[in-house]
Amino acid sequence: QVQLVESGGGLVQPGGSLRLSCAASGNIFSVLAMRWYRQAPGKQRELVAGITNGGNTNYTDSVKGRFRISRDNSKNTVYLHLNSQKPEDTAVYYCNADVLLGNWKTQTIWGKGTQVTVSS
Repeated sequence: QVQLVESGGGLVQPGGSLRLSCAASGNIFSVLAMRWYRQAPGKQRELVAGITNGGNTNYTDSVKGRFRISRDNSKNTVYLHLNSQKPEDTAVYYCNADVLLGNWKTQTIWGKGTQVTVSS
């Protein structure tokens, strides 16, 4: 079974930092692009940041300069470093990845999400 498991969410004060982790496991030959999405209450899920297997990154405008995405290919893991957090960063954060399976098929998989709450 191929899955993504996120960790690292929690409660943080405005201006604080967190690091989210997401590890892929299962019958995976290679992990291609990896992404973080978030969904705030009453809002649509939005793409926060993405990273290719070559390390190219992209960010939504609202997090540029504050968040950083990185990955460790040896661990099939992607990280999201959340710095200078604002109350509007409060959301459930979801990990997403395109994976090449052992049967040479590609699949897009999602994690179950981790809650990040920014509040004093």
